[in-house]
Amino acid sequence: MNMEIVFLGTGGGRFNLISQVRRTGGFAICGRLQLHVDPGPGALAACHAFSIDPKKTDIVVATHNHIDHMNDAELMLEAINSYPDRKRGAIIASKSILVCDEYGEKAISTYFIRKLRRSHVALIGKRIRLNGAFLTPTPVRHEDATGFGFVLEMGGKRVGYTSDTEYFPSLPSHFPRCDILVANNSMGEGAYGGFGHLYSATTAELLSRCRPKLCMLTHMGHTLIKSGPGREAKKIEKASGVRTIAATDGMRVDVRTLKVKR
Repeated sequence: MNMEIVFLGTGGGRFNLISQVRRTGGFAICGRLQLHVDPGPGALAACHAFSIDPKKTDIVVATHNHIDHMNDAELMLEAINSYPDRKRGAIIASKSILVCDEYGEKAISTYFIRKLRRSHVALIGKRIRLNGAFLTPTPVRHEDATGFGFVLEMGGKRVGYTSDTEYFPSLPSHFPRCDILVANNSMGEGAYGGFGHLYSATTAELLSRCRPKLCMLTHMGHTLIKSGPGREAKKIEKASGVRTIAATDGMRVDVRTLKVKR
């Protein structure tokens, strides 16, 4: 069975979020199951723009309670349940989204969650069994302490996703043997400090240690987008020795062959 990643938005950060120089719809993983990961503003519109049928979504994954990662989550859940007389689909999300955040609020209403067949609060290291696949949440260091990345095992392949996190020493150990690692690389060369995000030097450090077959950069900030993500990807590839590509909106990657369709 074919399996591909479709980037529905490769922009990140507040300035890009408002300007929409790059879309902020997250990405889809399409194979035995169809997952929509981090459906930020414009996710539903991006599905239609890039030929992804939102009604075929099986699982929404929302890694943390920031608007650029979950704004359109309820819209995607509505698409999953286009037939309200039967429950289908699932959501995997942080505690801050499904239960409550530090203010005692949750981001998705019970109305939408009750329409689903299943909902999962992501717990770090606790493998979630899906229909023919497994998703294991990985730790992050970010403003939302309940956030997570993940490794998805599906169709004999492993896709890792860092989500938003700064680098920390044990981070590479959570992404072994990945065919593709999707890395949220927010800032470019010369960035300093982590402030909860990867930047080019720390992304290169991560790749040099976990050694995926391919790294796809996404969730790029406004300054990085203006300076040239392709050039930044080449620098990361040279420093890490891992093939690295800066994703663009609508880009598709075949997980089996690692071929990229721009």
